Amino acid sequence: MSQAEFRSEQSAGVQSSGVQSSGLQPAGSQFSSLKRASGVPDDWFVDPVLLGVPGVRQVDDNPLAWQTDSLCAQTDPEAFFPEKGGSTRDAKRICQTCEVKSQCLEYALQNDERFGIWGGLSERERRKLRKQAG
Repeated sequence: MSQAEFRSEQSAGVQSSGVQSSGLQPAGSQFSSLKRASGVPDDWFVDPVLLGVPGVRQVDDNPLAWQTDSLCAQTDPEAFFPEKGGSTRDAKRICQTCEVKSQCLEYALQNDERFGIWGGLSERERRKLRKQAG
């Protein structure tokens, strides 16, 4: 498409994608003179809480609400429950950057979780921690 054809389509309200543009801008928009080539309205917004975006949630009375932000919930669960003698390295690497690691470990200790990696610790490491604490 030549520049002349592109300008002609823009002035007719048709974007290069073939999508009809209304040309309407949100009231009071400081960018009202700018047109978006992508066809996305200037006032487009989706509340991240409604999307379940990790790290962005409302305060919740649910004691397990922290699980929404866990990185393990976004990855392969098999890494966190390896076969006996299997490697725990990948799961522990994920736990190191998880922002709910401490809540996860606390949950596992309070609920005597006997299987899997919780809060960056294996079953054996959690048993050892319990013995040291008590």
